[in-house]
Amino acid sequence: MGAAACDAAVEELTRLLDQVEEPLKQTFQNVHQGYPTDTLVRFLKAREWHVSKACDMLVDSLNWRIQNEIDSILEKPIIPVDLYRSIRETQLVGLSGYSKEGIPVFAIGVGQSTYDKASVHYYVQSHIQINEYRDRIVLPMASKKFGRPISTCIKVLDMTGLKLSALNQMKILTAISTVDDLNYPEKAETYYIVNAPYIFSACWKVVKPLLQERTRKKVHVLHGCGRDELLKIMDHSSLPHFCQREGSGSSKNSSNDVNNCFSLDHPFHQELYHYIEEQALNQELIKQGSLHVNIPDQDPEDAKIVEVIEAEFHKLGEQNGSVNGEHKE
Repeated sequence: MGAAACDAAVEELTRLLDQVEEPLKQTFQNVHQGYPTDTLVRFLKAREWHVSKACDMLVDSLNWRIQNEIDSILEKPIIPVDLYRSIRETQLVGLSGYSKEGIPVFAIGVGQSTYDKASVHYYVQSHIQINEYRDRIVLPMASKKFGRPISTCIKVLDMTGLKLSALNQMKILTAISTVDDLNYPEKAETYYIVNAPYIFSACWKVVKPLLQERTRKKVHVLHGCGRDELLKIMDHSSLPHFCQREGSGSSKNSSNDVNNCFSLDHPFHQELYHYIEEQALNQELIKQGSLHVNIPDQDPEDAKIVEVIEAEFHKLGEQNGSVNGEHKE
């Protein structure tokens, strides 16, 4: 798509957005953080530059934010802290550093996240809080430091420990991915897959053809822990702990939790949790209990991909004669 056509699409979407009600305009401020054009482009990309579809998607997302009080989600800490620590140990995600171009690097322990220490609501709340902290604090700070708009991140997905039993987590994973796809589109610039076992390779083979070309180009499956390839775009200090040496893999109980970006003791999670606590104290809002966020209806194309993954898992399970996939990891 040419630059002139892109500019025209952004202008048209801007005009349409000018017509929405004031509450939607206000929540849009929290979404774009001073970079409205970049945000409109993300929604346009997510709908293949169809302006009316992008507008519907954006308006639906803004309404979702208002209905679920997303603008104030960073004022609602998950307490007590022991519960939050349990979530961090079973929902493995964290900020490991930045690329040489200043893009935040988020690490995700796909294979060893069990999501079994709290309700779905807590895991969804925690995920959205990380998204919002990334968009409102991390990305604006990176933009200021590097003197240019930085609105995307790099995701490094560790598949260590991935088994067929991951099928049991499909419901919560689908909920989280649906929230991301419909409300935080095009936030990942690149996905790097590391420590991929046989089960991932088998699933990737059937899922890859179903993905849009734009998404396929973002996904890079690296050899082993991916260290050498990742060092081309980031310094060693920004490598996720599971990429620093072959065979390291994700670890829920690292001997040095300060260097494990999944741990609550890591500087990123300490800063995030204290920020939310501080915001809550300012609003006098510290209350126990999870925030129940409405999960939007899944996109039909994404639903089909989930069905294909589930079918492939069942197929592999039948071949292995094991629901845990322990024969071919």
